[in-house]
Amino acid sequence: MTELLEFLTRSLVEEPDEVRVEELEEDGDLVYEISVADGDLGRVIGKNGRVANAIRSVAKAAAVRLDRRVIVDILD
Repeated sequence: MTELLEFLTRSLVEEPDEVRVEELEEDGDLVYEISVADGDLGRVIGKNGRVANAIRSVAKAAAVRLDRRVIVDILD
């Protein structure tokens, strides 16, 4: 899952080397925190959060295989 989120995020940003995806576990849920360069934050969030919601949808679809709840946070 981490590799999937890194791939998606790196494809969107201008500085792919600055992309970091960290996996945490909270209350049985998997939490993925994505951090990018300051200039790329708008690209990852998108207009009205559409890109961020699309990333979350892909992650939730992939999490069906894991049978776990997945939360994707984009850090600023």
